[in-house]
Amino acid sequence: QVQVVESGGGLVQPGGSLRLSCAASGFTLDYYTIGWFRQAPGELREGVGCISSNDDGFAHYTHSVKDGFTISGDNGKNTVYLQMNSLKAEDTAVYYCAVRYPWYGSSCTMDVYEYTSWGQGTQVTVSS
Repeated sequence: QVQVVESGGGLVQPGGSLRLSCAASGFTLDYYTIGWFRQAPGELREGVGCISSNDDGFAHYTHSVKDGFTISGDNGKNTVYLQMNSLKAEDTAVYYCAVRYPWYGSSCTMDVYEYTSWGQGTQVTVSS
């Protein structure tokens, strides 16, 4: 069974950094896509970035975070990370990671509806 568990959220001041982790299990390291999403109160869940085995792990990002967020993976630990730098108040949200396996697209996707396995989410609060 495919499972993902997020960790690493918390309270940080504006301009600070956090690293979220997404520990994945239940699938092989081929033909998958992993996405990071966030949902602020009263807002729709939106894609932050994604990574896939199908294009050599090249990460894609939504425009609003591409200068401050970085996705990386550690295959030995079956873990994907979301490094968030220069955080702003508008980055406050519950952050989720999700997996679609198998995935045969040529690259990853940030379409919420393509993902079938979701973590429980981790709260990120950016405030002074």
